[in-house]
Amino acid sequence: MLYFSVPLGKLVRRVSRLRGGGSALPGLVVEKIDPGFMQRTLATLPLGVAVVSGTNGKTTTTKMVVELLESQGLKVFTNRTGSNFTRGVAAALLGEVDWRGRLNADIAVLELDEAHAVHFVNKVPPRYCLLLNVLRDQLDRFGEIDKTAELLQHIAAKTTGTVVLNREDPRVARIADTLGEGTANAPQVRYFGLDDSLLSTFPNDDELRAAPGSPVPAAPPKPAADVVLRRVGADDADFEYDGATVSTHMLLRGVYNIFNAAAALTLARAIGGRDGAAADNGRLLTALARVAPAFGRGESLVVDGLPLDLVLVKNPSGFRLGLKSFPAAGYATMIAINDNYADGRDMSWLWDVEFDTLRDGGVDQLSGSRAYDMALRLQYDDVAIGAVDTEIAPALAAFIRGAKDKPKRIFCTYTAMLAIRRELSKITTVEVVS
Repeated sequence: MLYFSVPLGKLVRRVSRLRGGGSALPGLVVEKIDPGFMQRTLATLPLGVAVVSGTNGKTTTTKMVVELLESQGLKVFTNRTGSNFTRGVAAALLGEVDWRGRLNADIAVLELDEAHAVHFVNKVPPRYCLLLNVLRDQLDRFGEIDKTAELLQHIAAKTTGTVVLNREDPRVARIADTLGEGTANAPQVRYFGLDDSLLSTFPNDDELRAAPGSPVPAAPPKPAADVVLRRVGADDADFEYDGATVSTHMLLRGVYNIFNAAAALTLARAIGGRDGAAADNGRLLTALARVAPAFGRGESLVVDGLPLDLVLVKNPSGFRLGLKSFPAAGYATMIAINDNYADGRDMSWLWDVEFDTLRDGGVDQLSGSRAYDMALRLQYDDVAIGAVDTEIAPALAAFIRGAKDKPKRIFCTYTAMLAIRRELSKITTVEVVS
């Protein structure tokens, strides 16, 4: 079956791409005809597999980890297709293995959806995992927020080497208590964290849902973090590790991306370099300074000679941080909200976001299947609205025409972002994710 499945899977992948099909289809085919393909291939990697999961930030963080490890001389396989389901990993593998099924890499760094990661780690126990956060996101798919935390706990329990946790998210930090640290076969635990001055910028889910003025429960003592984000500037940041604080330039924008950079640094330092060497921190910082945003996550394109920023929003915390990180002043603004499966069907979370920062300039264009829900929400915050069109293509065209002489910014849910990028690819250079 081995010699038959890889050529067939590659053929399906080629035909699927020619016909514009989904990136995960070849993975589905190879899963059906050769269920052991993924496990067998990944088992050959000298440094094993690192899984990145959590509610927010997986794509950009995975991109950072890959580039940091490459700065250490490692050959890294990752699921660049953007499909973070198990079959997406199999499809990405088909694009990288040779015709005999051999993968030329030292380590795999995989972004995995929380629920699907559970199925993956049951088949392929990772050597490393990085767990970012637990926030309300697509809860119509996963149920209550504590269920999402249980999914991440399962990933950690299957990890054989090092588990990296966000010490500022109580549901993530508590996972350490379930791992039997110090006992035989327990994974090592490392943390990434924030300076106290930045904590209010990153409220956890309980804080987001608390009524104004309600008492805040006393927090347990924090564990020491391997990497701490101390300061975020306009185009630089300060990180503390090994007892010293270092500054670095950042191409990444958005405070949430910079916090995830601390996470990526922690994982890269845990993995190290070639032949078991410790990570070269200087090279890590140089690589970090060069990381550009992942597609749609603060990505900046050029339209009519002016920037057009795409900011992905998926939940209250993400939208709040997006509004904070990308001020509206001087920009024309569009918001596109879809409620397809990949976005989450329940959009009631829009009422947990404060839109007063958009009040001065208003919103030029609303679009997406839930455009009128967004319009109603903005009216309650006294934000002026220019136009509403549920169809993304004509709405985007009208937005670009109407703001021809201004830089532009679009806040969008996942499937709306994909549709917008497809339309923009017709008029400007857009990174192709294949």
